[in-house]
Parts: sequence; C-alpha cells; structure tokens
Amino acid sequence: MSPALLQELSDVSYPTIGHFLEDGFVSPSIQSLLANVKIAGPAVTVRIADHDATAMNHALLALRPGDVLVVDMGGDHQHAPVGAVTAAAALAQGAAGVVVDGVATDVLELREASLPVFARGTSCLTTKRLHGTGSAVNVPVHCGGVQVNPGDLVLGDDNGLIILSPEAARDVLGKALASDAAEPAILARITSGEPLASILAL
Repeated sequence: MSPALLQELSDVSYPTIGHFLEDGFVSPSIQSLLANVKIAGPAVTVRIADHDATAMNHALLALRPGDVLVVDMGGDHQHAPVGAVTAAAALAQGAAGVVVDGVATDVLELREASLPVFARGTSCLTTKRLHGTGSAVNVPVHCGGVQVNPGDLVLGDDNGLIILSPEAARDVLGKALASDAAEPAILARITSGEPLASILAL
C-alpha cells in the first residue's frame, strides 16, 4: 500500500467521497465508539464462527502497522469479540483501528486506549475460547452490507465507514480532493449573503 495514497486519503473529507460513489458505504448502524477519529488503512479480515475468541487471536497476529482489523461476526450481534485486551494487542501490533460487524465490550477501556473501534454497539456478553474450525483470517468477509477483501482500504471517521479497493480509491481521490478545495469558497459566498440561486447547482 502506497504511503502517499494513504496520506492523501487521510486528507480527504470522507463524506465528499459520497458525492461521487454509491458502493462501499458500510451500514450506518456501525459507528465509532470514540469521538473525533479518522482512520485509513488496509484491511486484515477475520470471519468468526460460533463466537470463537481464538480466531481473533490469530487475526491479531496477522496485523501490521497501519492495518485495520475488520471482523465479520456472521450476523452475531450479541457476543463481543473486542475488548480491553484485544484493543491493547491491536495497538501493540500498530493497528490503525478495528471494525466489528457486531458489538464490542469494555467501552471505557477502549476509549482510554484511544484505539478507534467501530461497532454496532456494546455488550457484556463476550466470545469464548472454543478452538473451533469454522473461522478464518484474511478471507473475503462481509461488514455492514459491504464485501471486504484483504487489502481493501478502510476509511472511517465519526460519520461512518467506507470500504474501497485501492483502484477505486485512486480513481475517486482527485475528484474528492478538488471538491474539498472548492468548498471553503462556496461556504464563504453563502455566509457573505450572496443569493443562493447564484451559488447552488439547480
């Protein structure tokens, strides 16, 4: 993953991307548990079957600095696979964040750790060390209605999450940066009292 591409994506306002694309937008039910966050990094994926906590440990070992761990719970929105220990381990690996299509736990500890975690909510019910065989790491998964492949780019902030292939990210980047650059002048024209009919696209 090009560091320059990641830096430019970090500079883009993610809602601006929504002006140009329709696909890749994760369900708004999955939101950041922290405030004032912004992440951009390649996905390491894990599919967790039968609330098996062991799969998460394998996924943590696969993380490299800057990665975003994306967790597919297979529709289980009760068992939390992420908590204080998981977050500490992800931080130790240099992760940029964790995204769970499900719930998380230890929310106070997660906020103190300052690791961006996106989830559908919180729960006291957690995954268990079951050593099952149905889970897998770095396989295509689904998160909030979007397919996520290992290496896809995960973009997230307080507004929500976007999943893009590196190619799709490069294609939209220039248009999004140009739109962001033009926005301050438009806002200034509005606040100056200029008639809206001369500003807004009609």
